[in-house]
Amino acid sequence: MAELREQIQAEKENVEVALANLREALSRSPRSVIELAASATFLHNVYNGIENILKQVLKARAVEIPGADAWHQELLKRAASAGVIPGTLAQELKDYLGFRHFFVHGYGFMLTEEPLQDLASRLPAIWERFMAEIERGVGP
Repeated sequence: MAELREQIQAEKENVEVALANLREALSRSPRSVIELAASATFLHNVYNGIENILKQVLKARAVEIPGADAWHQELLKRAASAGVIPGTLAQELKDYLGFRHFFVHGYGFMLTEEPLQDLASRLPAIWERFMAEIERGVGP
């Protein structure tokens, strides 16, 4: 269990750096495609960290990690089913999963400010709730 806590702590530290960088990128004005692309990268980094934590916790609980094409979607479902996170939080994280898909398969110049701002403004509270659930389940 100590190893799991260390892995989670390392991810948490990385995510918090990404969140700080996201705030900085979004504080710049005017925002060109460069700031939007940077913001998108940091949003993606945070969601990637969340997925990494979920994979670590599920593995520690001996829950099989999905491997199919839709494993990102299945990961959220399994995390909710296993009680790692509540279903309501999994539902909120689906917005970031959708963004992840766009980020990986789209082009940076197609980014628009409003959707990024919406996702970014909700992310700190979601991150806090997520970590509270993780820490409740595995200890701080």
